[in-house]
This record gives sequence, structure tokens and C-alpha cells, in this order.
Amino acid sequence: MRKALVTGGCGFIGSNLAKELVRLGWQVDIVDNMSSGHIKLVADLKCRFLPGAGFIRAYNLQDLSTNRKQDEVIVIQDDFDSSFILEYISDKHYDVVFHQAAVPRVSYSVEHPEHTTDTNILKTVKLFKACAGNVDRVVFASSSSVYGGAENLPTKESTEKQPKSPYAWQKSAIEDFAKMCWDLYKLDVVCLRYFNVFGPGQYGDSPYSTAVSAWCHAIKNDLELRSDGDGSQSRDMCYVDNAVSANILAANNEATFMGRCYNISCGDRTSNKDILEFLSKNKNLKINHAPWRQGDVMHTQADITRAQIELRYEPCVRFWEGLERTLEWWDIK
Repeated sequence: MRKALVTGGCGFIGSNLAKELVRLGWQVDIVDNMSSGHIKLVADLKCRFLPGAGFIRAYNLQDLSTNRKQDEVIVIQDDFDSSFILEYISDKHYDVVFHQAAVPRVSYSVEHPEHTTDTNILKTVKLFKACAGNVDRVVFASSSSVYGGAENLPTKESTEKQPKSPYAWQKSAIEDFAKMCWDLYKLDVVCLRYFNVFGPGQYGDSPYSTAVSAWCHAIKNDLELRSDGDGSQSRDMCYVDNAVSANILAANNEATFMGRCYNISCGDRTSNKDILEFLSKNKNLKINHAPWRQGDVMHTQADITRAQIELRYEPCVRFWEGLERTLEWWDIK
């Protein structure tokens, strides 16, 4: 049985990943400080909740690995760089660390560069250092935002990075560090550049929520739907099952990645205007036409050829099917 730690495992992508790993027979631990995670996202798993390192230290470390029920998931409510977590990793308890935790959203990073840099760079470096020599691989959740406003679409991984926000720069910096990790520490890291992930489990009640989740939340609660600019901006939208599949393919691949990066999405794009028109069918929606968001780019579209060839990745759910599934999760008719 392979053993995994999922950081941010009570978040949107992390919880979906944890569920699939359990289904595939992995032994899974989750660490999440609950700053943006939700316990209810893992409520259908057999979870044992340990609220913080101070409480955890009362346990014999070995008990967490051996004295657990079949399919039981240990959920540790703590920062992923806590001394307990780093010590536990250093004791070689995991085969793979899936690093999904981050302080997300471009706009939030613009407003809070110091806070987001602390988590997305400094704490992540500490995590990677603890993993060196102690895990087989780290799968790192990077972002398409590292490209900035790439002019060549679809965008290849070889495109020069031009981050235009602190969040994008933070993800780019860790990608660079991941390459160093192989040379300096022989830590094998693979970086997955997600493009606009959406789907069940993604809440939309924050000013920093992604468009699809924010619109679903607004429809469900009879609120205005914010549309930035004229709605002509388009995104390569990645249903969450595609991101989960890419993580598992990267974890199981026999290659040595040495910090190599892969675009993860569908390889096409959809405009905000088209999505709003679809959502407006048979509904009298209230649209708030707002200014453009600072730091946003106009268009994204991934070239997924490298992931298809080297990871055997294929998007299993395309955008419109994924949107239907998402609306069903929200119970929006």
C-alpha cells in the first residue's frame, strides 16, 4: 500500500484528490489549517480528525501509521510546515507528498503580497527540504498564471514565464526551486500547471472565488453575477477530475522529473460571455458589469501535448460536461 500526504486536503482540489487516492487503495493523511478548507468536503471519507500538533504529540507517532482502520484517513488540522508535520515526513512515513496547499487567487496576492509569499514560498521551501531524501516524489500544484498574458495560444511549457502578480511569481519561484531540489538534494518534484480548475466542492462565497463557483453561488442565493469587463476574456477551463487524474499519473510515473512542468487542462477555451449566456437560459439572472480585475489576463489556452506524451494524460471531462456536473452539485436546475 502506497502512502500519501495531501497538503490542503480539505480544500477543493485536495479533497477530490484524497477521495480518489483512497478509492485506488492508497493510505492517505491530510494536513490542512482550515484557512480555506472545509471539513464537510471529506465528510464521506472514514476520517480521524487530529486538531493540531500540540494534541497530536500525545499520540505515539507509529500509531498514526499502524493503529488505523482500513481506508481511514488521518486529517491533521495544522500548517503544512508545522514542526510535527516536517518531523513526520522526515521519518519516512510517506511515499508521495501531493502539495496542493497555498494561499490562492491572483487578486488576493496583489492585496497581500507579504502573507501569500510567506506561505507560497517560504513554507513550501521548508516542506520540500523535509521531503528531500525521505519521500519518493513531490507533486506540486503550480499554475498557468506563471505565463502571464501569453501571446502564443495554445501555450507550451517552453514559453517564457512572465508572472504578472505575486501569486504567479510565487508559483514560478517554486518551480525554479523544484529544479534546484534535484541537483542539490536529489528530491524529485513534478510541477503541474493547472488552468482554471472548477467543479464540485469549490465554494463561491468569497470575493476571491473563481468565476464559475462565484456565479453558481450567486444563482443559488439569488444574487447578482459579477462579469468583469465585457466578458470577452476566455479561459481553458479544467474540470477537477482532470487535475486529480494528472496528479495520480505524475505520482505513479516511473520517470525522474527533476522539476519538469506540465500543463494540465483541456486544450481549448471558453469565454465568460458564453458561460453566462448558458447560465442565463430559462433564468432571469442579474448581471453586474464590473471593471476589469487588476492582474487578470485576457486569454488562456494550454498546449497539453507534453502531458499527453510523457504522463499519458488525457482530459476525462470536457468543459460543458463538467459545468453540468457542477450545476448538479450545486442543485441548480
